[in-house]
Amino acid sequence: MKKIFCFAALFWIAFVPEIHAGEFNLAVAANFLEPARRLVSQFESQSESQSKKEFPHRVKIISGSTGKLYAQTIHGAPFDVLLAADSRRPRLLEERGDAVAGSRFTYALGRLALWSADPDRIAGDGRAALTSGKFDRLALANPKTAPYGLAAEQTMEALGLSEALGDKLVRGESVAQAFHFVATENAELGFVALSQVLTYKEKGSHWEVPASLHDPIAQDAVLLKRGKDNLAAKEFLKFLRSAAAKKIIRELGYELPKR
Repeated sequence: MKKIFCFAALFWIAFVPEIHAGEFNLAVAANFLEPARRLVSQFESQSESQSKKEFPHRVKIISGSTGKLYAQTIHGAPFDVLLAADSRRPRLLEERGDAVAGSRFTYALGRLALWSADPDRIAGDGRAALTSGKFDRLALANPKTAPYGLAAEQTMEALGLSEALGDKLVRGESVAQAFHFVATENAELGFVALSQVLTYKEKGSHWEVPASLHDPIAQDAVLLKRGKDNLAAKEFLKFLRSAAAKKIIRELGYELPKR
């Protein structure tokens, strides 16, 4: 047991940057990586302009599937804040005592898209592209670890296409990997986050999947136990609820909770 613990500790020391005053580690679900980068950039700039402290706030971003980030958190990964792609795992972290009770809130409502790197493949309603049979591979994130993968699975079920598409499915560890499969043309089609489509330099063609075809993708933020006394982490979560942050989130393909 001691050997396992030591190995885990060395692993995180090697791969997660050392944190100094005014810094924190932000674990981000793969779908939200680009919005997180933009939010962090604005947060850091705001910190520099408003603070005369010796150490303006700095944020280290670590990204992966929500399921993987959750597993890493409960095994001791040095994360201070989690921006998940669901609400279930942040709630479980609160219940386990691995997150600060009462710190959890929904920062975005995710939108699913069917996407192709081919600008002519998806025209209008994406159901036609899915039922055409004119493709060999359909990428999606692993439904067991990635909420966008689960939403994709639910969408296929709602359309009555689960059995017909079963042999064509290619599952990535995260929605970022599913997107990569399509971007590199290893899959002709893929279920990805709308935000990824909107921020990608090559637009291709896409269909915004109606929200009625899958469960809501409520993405929750939570302050983790390690960050409970970290001022920068707490101020970032406060910033995430600001009008400036909400504007960025909305512009990059997400909806906001009605509160």
